[in-house]
Amino acid sequence: MNVNHTRSSPLNPPLKLAVLISGGGTTLTNFLEKKAAGELDIEVPLVIASRPDCGGVAKAKAAGLRCEVVRRRDFQDISEFSTTIFGLCREVGADLVTLAGYLSLIHIPEDYQHRVMNIHPALIPAFCGHGFYGHKVHEAVVARGVKVSGCTVHFADNEYDHGPIIGQKTVPVSGTDTPDQVAANVFQAECELYPEMIRLFAAGKIKVVERRTVIQD
Repeated sequence: MNVNHTRSSPLNPPLKLAVLISGGGTTLTNFLEKKAAGELDIEVPLVIASRPDCGGVAKAKAAGLRCEVVRRRDFQDISEFSTTIFGLCREVGADLVTLAGYLSLIHIPEDYQHRVMNIHPALIPAFCGHGFYGHKVHEAVVARGVKVSGCTVHFADNEYDHGPIIGQKTVPVSGTDTPDQVAANVFQAECELYPEMIRLFAAGKIKVVERRTVIQD
């Protein structure tokens, strides 16, 4: 059996996060609020934005964080694009790369395998994959009439919403909920689940066995 330990021992605090964004930076703001409250022992030496006009750029700069814009369109292929991104992550010594509403597909190098986390606003494998992002997910949830939605934190691989699932959190969906209401409820769940999974990573408690994760006590 192929067993991969993401971390066999806790990392020295604070955990260094690289945060990749494509939108308003709400997940980044959540991380910073958890840090300020003493609930998440992190540093954020680097924010990478997929475009210069996303709202998260201003939030990163207002927080005094280094923010680099790396656009997929500026690179010939995904390999060159990914090499640039992970070169920046290595430069700042990022322990963990967190995708925070990041929409561009990246290819993960060997030294960052099981060191890139993503959060998806649905319960993978439902409502996920290419084209399922942002509000489109919640619109699909309401249209299908499911009674439960939620969010999923997983290790990213080289496909959309595909890597080993680390944790999930559910929220109820009523027959009268709008996509906006589902989005708000799911985001509240995200605000708790993502930091919790980051804390587990920092503590060395996540083990990957093939495509499954085991949380060690």
